[in-house]
Amino acid sequence: ALDKLSSFNFRDSRLAPSLPLQEDFVYHWKAITHYYIETSDDKAPVTDTNIPSHLEQMLDILTQEEEERESGETGPCMEYLLHHKILETLFTLGKADCPPGMKQQVLTFYTKLLGRIHQPLLPHINVHRPVQKLIRLCGEVLAAPTENEEIQFLCIVCAKLKQDPYLVNFFLEVGLAQSPGGPVGARGGLASPDTGQPHGDQPPAPGEEPQAGAAAAAAGGSPANSRSSNNNHSSNNYNLVTSLLNLTRSPDGRVVVKACEGLMLLVSLPEPAAAKCLTENTELVDLLTDRLSGFYKALPTSMDPLDIETVESVNWGLDVYNLKDDAAIFAGKRGLISFLSWLDYCDQLIKEAQKSAATVMARAVRERFFIPVMEPQLMQTSEVGILTSTALLNRIIRQVTSEALLQEMVYFLLGEEREAETPTGVTRYPLRHRLIEHCDHLSDEISIMTLRLFEQLIQKPSQHILFSLLLRSLEERNYLENKPAEEPLENGLAHDAVDLEEDPLFGDDPSADGRLSGSDWLSPSPSQSPDHGKTDGKTEVHKIVNSFLCLVPDEAKSSYHVEGTGYDTYLRDAHRQFRDYCGVCQRWDWRGTPKPIEKCDLDRPFFEGHFLKVLFDRMGRVLDQPYEVNLQVTSVLSKLCLLPHPHMHEYLLDPYINLAPGCRSLFSVIVRVVGDLMLRIQRIPDFTPKLLLVRKRLLGLEPEGVNVDHMTLLEGVIVLEEFCKELAAIAFVKFHATATSSP
Repeated sequence: ALDKLSSFNFRDSRLAPSLPLQEDFVYHWKAITHYYIETSDDKAPVTDTNIPSHLEQMLDILTQEEEERESGETGPCMEYLLHHKILETLFTLGKADCPPGMKQQVLTFYTKLLGRIHQPLLPHINVHRPVQKLIRLCGEVLAAPTENEEIQFLCIVCAKLKQDPYLVNFFLEVGLAQSPGGPVGARGGLASPDTGQPHGDQPPAPGEEPQAGAAAAAAGGSPANSRSSNNNHSSNNYNLVTSLLNLTRSPDGRVVVKACEGLMLLVSLPEPAAAKCLTENTELVDLLTDRLSGFYKALPTSMDPLDIETVESVNWGLDVYNLKDDAAIFAGKRGLISFLSWLDYCDQLIKEAQKSAATVMARAVRERFFIPVMEPQLMQTSEVGILTSTALLNRIIRQVTSEALLQEMVYFLLGEEREAETPTGVTRYPLRHRLIEHCDHLSDEISIMTLRLFEQLIQKPSQHILFSLLLRSLEERNYLENKPAEEPLENGLAHDAVDLEEDPLFGDDPSADGRLSGSDWLSPSPSQSPDHGKTDGKTEVHKIVNSFLCLVPDEAKSSYHVEGTGYDTYLRDAHRQFRDYCGVCQRWDWRGTPKPIEKCDLDRPFFEGHFLKVLFDRMGRVLDQPYEVNLQVTSVLSKLCLLPHPHMHEYLLDPYINLAPGCRSLFSVIVRVVGDLMLRIQRIPDFTPKLLLVRKRLLGLEPEGVNVDHMTLLEGVIVLEEFCKELAAIAFVKFHATATSSP
């Protein structure tokens, strides 16, 4: 029979006249069917027959026919394929894998047919029905010899659905939901040892079952238990997703990446029915959350925060590594890259997903990963554990970009409360309270890492972050003194207000390097300041700028002794950062002016909020805490000052507001620090020379030598001076932006 089939080999055009395409097409198809009629040996592999050649010739004829016809017109060869249900027949042969290897040939034929033919084929029942049947055959067996052909076929189907999303409705089958004993469950759950590239065996986390049990352990139960709600009710089966999910467990990393790409295409389809089926009737959500949990639990309990922070940027699917080299760099690097790579995939998947599907998947990450897996790590009391988990959280915050996942992460960290904070209510959401308290931890390392976390957090494009941490406490402007009557103004100030330029604390003749002349930098016209309780109150911006520049007394200044350390060095950075913040905040409903004072509840007791309270407390100790802590505290505060919100600007950057009794602002905190500094300077001999030496050492201009007394204090003074210059630059940049944007 094989010899006979060989005699049917495709014709050499040099020996025989070319036949009409349809006749040639039918010839090749009948050559295939004759093999099954006449052969008695079905054990010989298909590659020993001419079936692959005939299939290839059929594809070539169909392609040629389409090229010769007008767009969208169906030719007689395609009509023959559809009318005679050739795809149905090929599916049957492929399912039986007769002769051996036929399944591979059928998958290749389907893939090439869908890829080469431009006219829409999937709407035809004699195409989408056998395609659907073939989809069910994919991913049935782990590490099957046909995996490459299976994933190529599934991905071409996904690509066709991406082109015409409505076609996905042909692939949602109504029937009983798949039981846990279906193909995915039979393959041992969805936890995979990695995100897609060749790898060695990765040990399971302590207490976990290897491979198959990892998903169950991560989900807090067996895979069957987690899907039991899908049993015994009518639903839409999404077999295309199920087969792709099966292939995400392939030991071949290239197959895994292709399967993930296919899922990425499917989640982006806008059809609501498909999105609903995707999240309710498939195990996609299990895949995302189980692997996140498994990878996280497999990480070492102690890792150097610097290693976590500096490990190379990870993009899913491009994860190339060397196990031996990674282990030599630091223990756990391989696991960390696997975790971050899968996190990147989850983030990108949710970003691309249809909106309702994205919401469901993001909420599942919060409920199945953040809360049960990460929260206990963040709430522990072990300093090593706190440091590692906080560094990992910081890396996660940095990496998440999808709006839905960011929102769920923020709700997990800060809660969803909207009402103003009270001193007694700060513990209402324990994780938020614990994280803020860690900004003032006994361990400087934990304090610095947590402050970095919040610095990263307040730069994310989420309005709720800023509202939860800051704005809900400032909403009513009840930090202002509630005066019943208006006071007459002198030079833009109430007559009883303190003019800081005339106060001996600031000096009458500040140095030229420290003070900014109006003609050089500032517009002579005054800016409309926050109203300080007076609707027509104005403060010239040069007074605000110089108030900050003159806060530190001359004897405590050292920057004018070192070239290139003037106030103007901060202007460029402040301008860039403020522009970036405005870009993030422009879509939020933030008024350009403060809430009218007559609409504010000034009688409500003011509480600055837990976050600002901790930051102000730390700022108040700037002369007594390590240099690295001071740098991080002032870095967070400067980011808050850059926020283009009128209440934040008023509360943090306006020295002239009349504070309500018992209230403090950033300016008032710094004033108290300066007052303490002036007393302490008197007790330190050679204060100014020592200060200059410390500054030069910090800048690398002087070698390290003999220890200097009062080093912590001297470093704190330098940070204080630089911070005041930075605040002055921010105030000027914000004024300039307002002035140039106003009519």
